[in-house]
Amino acid sequence: MQIGVFATFMSPQATPGMIRDFGRRAEDIGLDSIWMGEHVMLFDRNTYGYPSSKDGRIPVPEGGGMLDVTATFGFLAAGTTRIRLGTGVALVPQRNPIYTAKEMATLDWLSEGRLDFGIGVGWNKEEVEACGYAWEDRGARCDEFLEVMRRLWTEPVVDFHGKWVGFETARLDPKPIQTPHTPIIVGGYVDAAFRRAVRFGAGWYGFNQDPARLQAMLARLDGAFAKAERTRPADFQIIVTPPMAMPVDAMPAYAEAGVDRLVVNLGSQRPERVAERMKELAALVRRAA
Repeated sequence: MQIGVFATFMSPQATPGMIRDFGRRAEDIGLDSIWMGEHVMLFDRNTYGYPSSKDGRIPVPEGGGMLDVTATFGFLAAGTTRIRLGTGVALVPQRNPIYTAKEMATLDWLSEGRLDFGIGVGWNKEEVEACGYAWEDRGARCDEFLEVMRRLWTEPVVDFHGKWVGFETARLDPKPIQTPHTPIIVGGYVDAAFRRAVRFGAGWYGFNQDPARLQAMLARLDGAFAKAERTRPADFQIIVTPPMAMPVDAMPAYAEAGVDRLVVNLGSQRPERVAERMKELAALVRRAA
């Protein structure tokens, strides 16, 4: 089981120096990957609360905000050589799919094939609508956008005529270095998400999953494969972020559950807490080796 870290970088603590140092330290202790969440804007009031917090709000420092994942990964790619970079998750239904295809192909190119494209449909209704899209059809739109991106990444010339996207004789280069394209890692816990993972995914990403809940999710994932008259491929990645409160010495239970990559939440980005967490992660890497 590989060990990674989930670190949604937030200002004012996530300075260029902090991020540069974090990337180097993550490589030095042998972490497999750095994963980063995405929100382009936050709201004082939401229709639906953030599912991973008790009060329904994303814990952002006073006066600060979440850094953009594409720019931050470009910065990290330039300061590292080995560690993988994963979007956890990119909110595909509120993104322009052509720009997203270009951004992710460029990141894959510049990182020399170290990108994992984790995707989801999102929970923030206000954010989706502010980006110019409807909330209710975001699942179907996600599927169409993924198909657009997959074809732009793999075909020299593309004609596409969908409900939301249409163009003829279009080219997108450079292509991703990874083949057949940058891995799509599908997040989500509803039936549509598992169907999406079967159709598009090189893996499934579960956030805030304890081992018991994970077993139930994997059963549903395998059920989706069975409905498609397929079995889960041996190289299909199971990637999980455990609950923040789970102690590090309990993490081996995930290897027993069949997790390929465990992405542990960094938590606080205060310098002293980062240093303490990195020591814990180094010990976990040694134990998992």
